[in-house]
Amino acid sequence: MVEVVTFGCRINAFESEILKEKFKDRENLIIVNTCAVTGEAERQCRQTIRKLKKQNPDAKVVVTGCAAQVSTKKFAEMKEVDLVLGNREKAEIEKHIDNLNSKTVVGDIFNYEAYDKYVITGFEGRQQAFVQIQQGCDHRCTYCIIPYARGNNRSVEESVIINQIRTLIQEGFEQICLTGVDACSYKPSFSELVKHILEQIPELKSLHFGSLDPAAIDDNFIELVAKYKNIYPHFHLSIQSGDNLILKRMFRRHTRDDVIELCNKIRSVRPEVTFGADFICGFPTESENAFENTCKLVNEAKIDKLHVFPYSERDGTPAAKMPQIDVYERRRRAKILRSLREDING
Repeated sequence: MVEVVTFGCRINAFESEILKEKFKDRENLIIVNTCAVTGEAERQCRQTIRKLKKQNPDAKVVVTGCAAQVSTKKFAEMKEVDLVLGNREKAEIEKHIDNLNSKTVVGDIFNYEAYDKYVITGFEGRQQAFVQIQQGCDHRCTYCIIPYARGNNRSVEESVIINQIRTLIQEGFEQICLTGVDACSYKPSFSELVKHILEQIPELKSLHFGSLDPAAIDDNFIELVAKYKNIYPHFHLSIQSGDNLILKRMFRRHTRDDVIELCNKIRSVRPEVTFGADFICGFPTESENAFENTCKLVNEAKIDKLHVFPYSERDGTPAAKMPQIDVYERRRRAKILRSLREDING
């Protein structure tokens, strides 16, 4: 049986299920689906690859995913690795996996407009199933490498999404989570997609969402939250900072007031709603006052659960070239922020 090892986000988790199903009858094959969000994430991927090869010396090791896309050479130089595939090649892994004429097959992700239309039939070890609705990102947050790993925004056809959700419901899944690199940028309209899912699949018990961009949630979406009680009343927001200057330097598209207004609007139509949020502590140039603004935002927007990250430099991003905050100070601030609410990491 194939062993698929997954790092990183919900999209990787969804794509790993595709890989498991495609190669369910394959022996001596290990596929490592990597993450590139930080340098530390890449280091953990390489460490795991060495460990897996030591435990399974006869297995073929294939490395794919975001880290394989942006750091191809590092993985290709590993003696434990047989094949490195980029994210665009992951969708066509069947035609590459037995062709070892080259150790690396990694194309230009920005010249890729397709996605894997394979429909999965399950989600191993989970009660909630993830459904990918889009790939890539057209924004350029200064701390983020992911657009260079995933390419430009491209949306899965609505009919494919509807079919995937129906298939998972037939397999017994009651909770469906829509996910993507930048899910709210689904084209032609994220709100319309959600509306059509709820209209066409009334038997869906509980619809969840991955990380949502506060700048992209419109009033149409809020109306759906009010109307459809099978929209699960918890929303995880990609906020990152509660200070407007830091948000500007991050190239985020919202302000702290936007976040407060959004939370209040949703709470007004669904009083039982709860919110989670991502925050980065110690972003370059973040002053003590800027960090205090983030702490204040948690209370002002009534954020219930936090996903807190000390800032980590990522080679190839503009933020890595900005004046850096001391590493220990980043960790100190992260510890303070986590103490304000339940931390999802914990």
